[in-house]
Amino acid sequence: QVQLVESGGGLVQNGGSLRLSCAASRISFRYYDLLWYRQDFGKERELVAHIRADDNSTTYADTVKGRFTISRDNAKSTFYLQMNSLKLEDTAVYYCNAKGRYRDHTFDWWGQGTQVAVSS
Repeated sequence: QVQLVESGGGLVQNGGSLRLSCAASRISFRYYDLLWYRQDFGKERELVAHIRADDNSTTYADTVKGRFTISRDNAKSTFYLQMNSLKLEDTAVYYCNAKGRYRDHTFDWWGQGTQVAVSS
């Protein structure tokens, strides 16, 4: 059974840092694009960061650019979201996501979500 297991969420003060991890199992990890989304109560899910399988290029939401960094470790089948200079508005449940494709099949796996709460 494919699993994406997140860790690293928690409560942090405004301006602090957290690192989220997402460990994958039973997928060919290196071939997957990896993404972090977040969703706050009453809001739509937002794409935060994306790292591609083919060239490791990254993109970020404007709201986190310059503060968050996505990275991957293919040997460990794990990817990360380093979050610095956290703001109150970064409070949300963060979800990791792995997207892959093989011939006519697409794959879309999700973690269970981890809460990040930024306090003033």
